[in-house]
Amino acid sequence: MSENAASSEQGTENGPEEELEKEVKEEEIKEVEPVTLDGKEYQTLVKEAEEFKEKYWRLLAESENSRKRLQKERQEMNQYTIRNVLMEFLQPLDTFEVALNSAEHSGSDELKNWAMGFHMIMDQFKDILNNYNVKPFTAEGLHFDPHHHEAVETVETEEHPDGLIMQEFLRGYKMGDKTIRPARVKVAKTPKAKTPESTENLSDETKESDAEGQETENKDKL
Repeated sequence: MSENAASSEQGTENGPEEELEKEVKEEEIKEVEPVTLDGKEYQTLVKEAEEFKEKYWRLLAESENSRKRLQKERQEMNQYTIRNVLMEFLQPLDTFEVALNSAEHSGSDELKNWAMGFHMIMDQFKDILNNYNVKPFTAEGLHFDPHHHEAVETVETEEHPDGLIMQEFLRGYKMGDKTIRPARVKVAKTPKAKTPESTENLSDETKESDAEGQETENKDKL
């Protein structure tokens, strides 16, 4: 009695699995029928595939260009920030250098020893500037260039060519190839040539002066 019940329970448990297996065996596996396309449909699909491919490469190129542009803008912003910070050091460094030069040329040994010690500090500042490729440049004796020089004084002279920098008041600095502070200079300027009109006016004034002098002389004789 118990054996029949057990076999009955086992048959109940295995029944659905056996039935499913039987259905799978009985089911016929149908082969996928190939899709046939005429020439026009095939050309349409090829054209669409080419269009999607072109869009993909275009979007990929735009994404790469955007990445490079953002990277360049980020680098330029960093350079701009660094340049502004370094420029704040240039004026105190100029003042420091002038003070040290004055101390070195003084007659006091104490000041000379003091200047020698502070020269080491100034060299450290210059090393920092050099690490960022910031270097001074000389302007005196060169031809004036508005991209690198700032004319704070012009002198009319025939002893120097027009546009020659006669004196440098403040040293200029470059960061790489870019000028971050132009040199302040004095520039030679060729005197303006006298025009015939000014010569004629001068001649008339001379004649009038001579006439007045002659008239005064005649009055004195009378």
